[in-house]
Amino acid sequence: MKSLLGKVAIDTRPLRIKAFRRLWLSTVITAVGSQLTAVAVPKQVYDVTGSSGWVGVAAGVALVPLLVFGLWGGAVADVVDRRKLLVVTNAGIAVTSVLLWLQAAFDTRSVWVVIALLGLQQVFFAANSPARTASIARLVPEDQIPAAVALNSTVMMFGGVFGPMLAGALMPVVGLSTLYLVDAVALTLTIWAVWKLPPLPPLDGVSRRPALADVVDGFRYLALQKVLLASFLLDIIAMVFGMPRALFPEMAEETFGDPVGGGLALGWLFAAIPLGAMVCGLASGWTSRVHRHGVGVVVSIVAWGLAMVGFGMSHALWLAVVFLAIGGAADMISMVFRSAILQSAATDEMRGRMQGVFIVVVAGGPRLADLLHGTTGAVVGAGAATAWGGVAVVVATVLAVVAIPSFWRYRFSVGSVGGSVPTKQPAG
Repeated sequence: MKSLLGKVAIDTRPLRIKAFRRLWLSTVITAVGSQLTAVAVPKQVYDVTGSSGWVGVAAGVALVPLLVFGLWGGAVADVVDRRKLLVVTNAGIAVTSVLLWLQAAFDTRSVWVVIALLGLQQVFFAANSPARTASIARLVPEDQIPAAVALNSTVMMFGGVFGPMLAGALMPVVGLSTLYLVDAVALTLTIWAVWKLPPLPPLDGVSRRPALADVVDGFRYLALQKVLLASFLLDIIAMVFGMPRALFPEMAEETFGDPVGGGLALGWLFAAIPLGAMVCGLASGWTSRVHRHGVGVVVSIVAWGLAMVGFGMSHALWLAVVFLAIGGAADMISMVFRSAILQSAATDEMRGRMQGVFIVVVAGGPRLADLLHGTTGAVVGAGAATAWGGVAVVVATVLAVVAIPSFWRYRFSVGSVGGSVPTKQPAG
């Protein structure tokens, strides 16, 4: 039994490496703290305006810097010391959280101040994320990259589940403004954690100013790397055709019997996917022994599509939650393998830019899905739109693999990582 548990439980070997452990702990804090702000901002916007439309405007404004500076931040991460970039951007996120706390504490009641500060925070976050993820392959041995990615992904999912619950529990007790302050204090702790990382300059040792040409070079590089291109394409397929969250409010009320003002069903629908992903992450130890990462991604995305078919056809809440949780688990496995592919198939001097593209895909795909599912659901019904979206995921995935067969054949192996990960553990 102990042997079986060791094979299934999440692989924690990377946490024995001090540098990665510091990066991971800073990610834990960021994952939970950022969700406090993610809950506080729309709540404050709604309280000030009384309009869900303004909440949508705030989300749209926040998306623009995330997309633009995700690409730019990836280019920056490839030409400067990533440790220094993490320190600067973590400090920027913390300062904006302090400013959000001040405007809420003094009750300025200006929706434009909130939106402007949110947009500024997204600039720093978009520049921070590629550097954070691209640093993983520099901190752990090659054979532990999948395990390190799984650890990182699991805590992000943990933040997605625990953060909103914590925000909901704290808000009635300490007030909305304190959520921003708690996030700011937590982020300040992460500055120390990343400051203690070893230097992470470009492998040639030369730092320089990024230019627009660096972003363009990243897209040229991606166009020539079929495996990387396929990983992004499959993620877009899974999210655009298969993410039905825009239909959750309608299905909670019309299919599962929630009252008009919202109820238990809506909460379960939103929580089921990250909950399934988190549980799967805790049992992801086996992923370190899988080398056919291309096959792993394809099978996971097909499983995600089939789970969405089952969800769309469900008329019992418990069954719908089960299918969504299965989908979340499949998405988690896909994320682990896709992230490992990005870490291993991209050379170190391009890894930040590829992570920047990854952010654009991850941020943009679900929002396109909201538009597609919302409009389709209005025509054919929420259940049918979800089920047929799942079918589209399966069909499009098969067609993509047929078009790019090298992705199906891709294998992860020690020695394949671009940029030559150091064989010795980094100091510090």
